[in-house]
Amino acid sequence: MTTVTPRIRSLTETDFDAFHDATSSAFLFPATDAARQRERDLFDLRRFHGAFDGDEMIGGAGILSKNMTLPGTGMRPVAAVTAVGTTPDNRRRGVLTGLMRAQLDQLHNDAAEPIATLWCSEAGIYGRFGYGLATTRFFTTVPRGATFMSTVDCGSDRVRELPREAALVAFKEVYNRVAPRRIGWLSRTDASWEQWYLDDEQQRGRYSPMRFAVHPNAYAAYRVRSNWTISGPRHELVAHEIVSADPVSHAAIWRYLLDIDLIGEMKYDNLAMDDPLPHMLVDYRAADRRIGDALWIRLVDVDRALTERRYSAPAALVVELTDAFCPWNAGRWRLTVDADGVAQVRRTESSPDLAMDVADLGALFLGGTSAVALAGAGRVKEVEPGSLVRLAMAFATEHQPSCAELF
Repeated sequence: MTTVTPRIRSLTETDFDAFHDATSSAFLFPATDAARQRERDLFDLRRFHGAFDGDEMIGGAGILSKNMTLPGTGMRPVAAVTAVGTTPDNRRRGVLTGLMRAQLDQLHNDAAEPIATLWCSEAGIYGRFGYGLATTRFFTTVPRGATFMSTVDCGSDRVRELPREAALVAFKEVYNRVAPRRIGWLSRTDASWEQWYLDDEQQRGRYSPMRFAVHPNAYAAYRVRSNWTISGPRHELVAHEIVSADPVSHAAIWRYLLDIDLIGEMKYDNLAMDDPLPHMLVDYRAADRRIGDALWIRLVDVDRALTERRYSAPAALVVELTDAFCPWNAGRWRLTVDADGVAQVRRTESSPDLAMDVADLGALFLGGTSAVALAGAGRVKEVEPGSLVRLAMAFATEHQPSCAELF
């Protein structure tokens, strides 16, 4: 394909329909009225860009203004990148690169959020723009009726199924209590709740409308696909979201889902890496799990980004950083962490202790990727012996990061 130089600009209100049509085409789905209306509610003209070939919009990308729970500091502003796409007949022509350049330059020049994050459609795309894989998730299948260990306490509170509107009121109350304590979780506006819980026919596919299970300290939303076999019903339950505030409510909501009649098995594609579910089961293998990528993190301005979180151990390290896409980050940085986990980051000419690319630093940022594993893969280079362990200890977190929603 011939590389083009697309004209990239911020969008206006009159661009919305063209943007929605272009990005829907990029993902090979029709543009529905329900999705169009909910996306319009999220459409922030200052933060969405379009790529144009002449007057035709051939791609787009947007940023949602979010807060994310970071290690030790709670919810902090991040740029949640969304709706990135190029129309099928314009791929591999430089469009995506132009959109990423416009986004990151704007964030840097405006001294806006120092951290960008996204979910990606294909895992090989965003590393070249400095994004690193920061969290992973389990795609999980569990048979109906899977037995819990006798030590598991499900409490005495009842789980009830409620209509959508009443359920979402309860969901929001629980989520707002839980999200500030879970690394990687995002703030949600009313518009983002509506987008995440969009339930039109395109979203359902072959599954039922969404159902809503509510516990005083937990909730679950799920769909069901019919499967009547000669030996009886073995419907498939697919959880959309499962949130719990404590171990008892976590056990209770899972017990409810696993005991629903007529179900053969349940699936959940966003189980946190350290979720206790497998350890709750008598048969550990009953939770059949596959690992997939989840959040990718891009440190837009390294010096500002690294001070946004707290660290688990004191450290004094010089990191030599490469960043081909955002060269203002390249060079040597001194990371100094005090006994309270507070960091200072300064430019330095001192000899490096470690060397890595900005994408690898993004992968480390939430504590979900091992510095030792990256070193073993040849992506982090230890220059000064012992510095890798110090780096790993500083970035370690109490629990694994995750993200409750795709955006």
